[in-house]
Amino acid sequence: MSMKPRTRARAIALQVLYETDLSNHLPGDVLKTRLEENELSDEHAEFARQIIFGVRPLREELDNVIAKYAPEWPLDQIAAIDRNIIRMACWEFAISRETPTKVAINEAVELAKIYGSDSASRFVNGVLGTLVEHENEIRQAIKNKVEETSFVAEDGGTSE
Repeated sequence: MSMKPRTRARAIALQVLYETDLSNHLPGDVLKTRLEENELSDEHAEFARQIIFGVRPLREELDNVIAKYAPEWPLDQIAAIDRNIIRMACWEFAISRETPTKVAINEAVELAKIYGSDSASRFVNGVLGTLVEHENEIRQAIKNKVEETSFVAEDGGTSE
């Protein structure tokens, strides 16, 4: 299956986030294994790492904004893979902001087609469409948390 390198990086980030959600495996270890199995340039491996360590400390906050702005989809009923796809896209367009919103959503829908259930891509598209309308509120809500955690991340990641 041919994917663009950044899509592959996102796919790896997704696999790591999904696995660490369902186990107590350490994200750094899981990423290392995934990178050994997949050819990724250093630049794209770094992109995957940024997503993983961007999203992981903010899972609770991301889930809170997803629950708040997309209430018709109770989080406990969202498949773990879909939830991580939505968290990633939300992080990309609201927090890291290096990816244009449209691209972040298209990529999320793409990943949902590959990894999610049959209806996952429509579902992810719907949730993200709703979240985008609240991009600024989401950024504000999470920004406060980011400022608390950003200085911790410099210690080699022992904050996990």
